[in-house]
Amino acid sequence: MNNSMQRVCKKCLLRDMAEQAQYTNLFSYVKNLPPDDKVPDDIYEERLALCKNCDKLLSGTCILCGCYVELRAAMRVKSCPAVPARWERYN
Repeated sequence: MNNSMQRVCKKCLLRDMAEQAQYTNLFSYVKNLPPDDKVPDDIYEERLALCKNCDKLLSGTCILCGCYVELRAAMRVKSCPAVPARWERYN
């Protein structure tokens, strides 16, 4: 493999990628969401686990909607774009 080529992490969340420092603002934004807008931490982790096993995850983004899954999963009013009912019990 050519060293000048970047590796595409198909099943990685942003926090698992070597380039995670580039997303500091996103992580800060998620951390500072108002409590009424944010799901509890345990639900957030369950949503991320579902995303991590989804074939629509590509380098921390959902290929259906283009969002960063770590942001979408944190927000109470959001649903899974692939299967909206997937997160229903977490809303």
